[in-house]
Amino acid sequence: MPKVVSSLELTLGNRPQHQTLTSWLYSQLRVAIVEGRLRPGSRLPASRDFARLYGLSRGTVTSVFERLQSEGYVSCRVGAGTRVNRIQRVTRIQTPNSPVPSYVRRALADYVPPKPWVGLVAPQAIRPFCMRVPAIAEFPAELWGRIAARRARAFRSWLQIDNEGRGYRPLREAIADYLASSRGVRCSPDQVVVVSGVQQALDLLARLLLKPGDPVWMEDPGYFGATIAFANAGAQMIAVPVDEQGLSVSAGVAISPRARGAYVTAGHQFPLGMTMPLERRMALLNWAAQNGAFIIEDDYDSEYRFEGSPVPALQSLDRNSNVIFIGSFNKLLFPSLRIGYLVLPPAFVDLFLAMRYRTEFQTLSADQAVLCDFIADGHLGRHLRRMRDLYAGRLSALIDGSKRYLKGLLETSEVRAGLYTASFLKNGMPSRKAETAATSCDVEVIALDRYTLECPDPKGLLLGFAAFDEKAIRAALIKLSSVLGR
Repeated sequence: MPKVVSSLELTLGNRPQHQTLTSWLYSQLRVAIVEGRLRPGSRLPASRDFARLYGLSRGTVTSVFERLQSEGYVSCRVGAGTRVNRIQRVTRIQTPNSPVPSYVRRALADYVPPKPWVGLVAPQAIRPFCMRVPAIAEFPAELWGRIAARRARAFRSWLQIDNEGRGYRPLREAIADYLASSRGVRCSPDQVVVVSGVQQALDLLARLLLKPGDPVWMEDPGYFGATIAFANAGAQMIAVPVDEQGLSVSAGVAISPRARGAYVTAGHQFPLGMTMPLERRMALLNWAAQNGAFIIEDDYDSEYRFEGSPVPALQSLDRNSNVIFIGSFNKLLFPSLRIGYLVLPPAFVDLFLAMRYRTEFQTLSADQAVLCDFIADGHLGRHLRRMRDLYAGRLSALIDGSKRYLKGLLETSEVRAGLYTASFLKNGMPSRKAETAATSCDVEVIALDRYTLECPDPKGLLLGFAAFDEKAIRAALIKLSSVLGR
């Protein structure tokens, strides 16, 4: 290496207040070497001279030189001083006009998202009629905080809990009891597996149950999150039409009688809102039993039924272990909770846990303990009763306001359940055009055709009402009438 003498006229940047002298000097010299301002072979002054030149202690300079040497940036030899090594630089392939690496461009070129997902906009600020959140302001946050603090004080005992892949056992016991009383689900705590939400449950189930090319029945229109999960597994989506009773079993049999399974929202069909009646449920269960098919029952918001008796889960009728029941507390309580669950047939549990172990090792969290106490102490039941009354009033305000302000433009469904409602355009406007018009007046709706696979545009919108009081609902309906009436 040629000997290059450096006078070390090197400008060092100002040191941030929070950064130590050692860390600051190391970063300044390292960057100077990497960027080439200190050329290969340049000789640095002796540590004593360097310290005097920059007003530093000799110990600080020596420590930095030793670190740079250990990482290969400089070489220190007796009699030769400290010299900058030749560093092989990474060749810049991208040009200023093409800042995206080639592997990203290839991935983007090959990626084809499922149709219902195409065009969905990134989440913006919460505005009527956003469907993403419940009435978060009404959640008993202080109570939750007290429970969390109590658990934090006993954190040592929490750390000693065995992780068996299912989640916190006391929480699974509380979930099993809750589902038995509220949804008629028949299960033991050992059949309950805690996950981060419905989407994780669908992803794991799709990878375990489906091979590339396997046909699976999907409600059409239906939930795009399930479409994404099954498409990622390479499954063949079988679009089964939805009528006034939910997924049409007879149509599914006519299209693909030997499908590997079916995904349904029997309690409150997403997105249209109807409940699957008993006769249709029995037909679906019989088809699954005769063909050895699975049924994934997504019970995403059946707790919120505002009139009539609660409808038991499809799983409660299953006698052949064909139904896998999934649900979540994320919208029931608050979205950032990230706790959902599966209820698996007993023979399927170990296989599912083995698959899960390939994706994550740690399945316990402190939030699981807090939620367990929230349920066991009766707070969940009280919260749900209070929210049913609140949401029922907000849904009534939406239905009544639609009749007043949107008559002849938009007809709102009379289904009194859930946290959103489907509304159908009466002015001939396509769903996507109506969505765009609503956005122009700062109203958030979702076009129903975003959820279709093969069926024609239902010409409707989804309106979430849970997060908005009656005044906000009325004001948004007036805005919507002004753009839909053009």
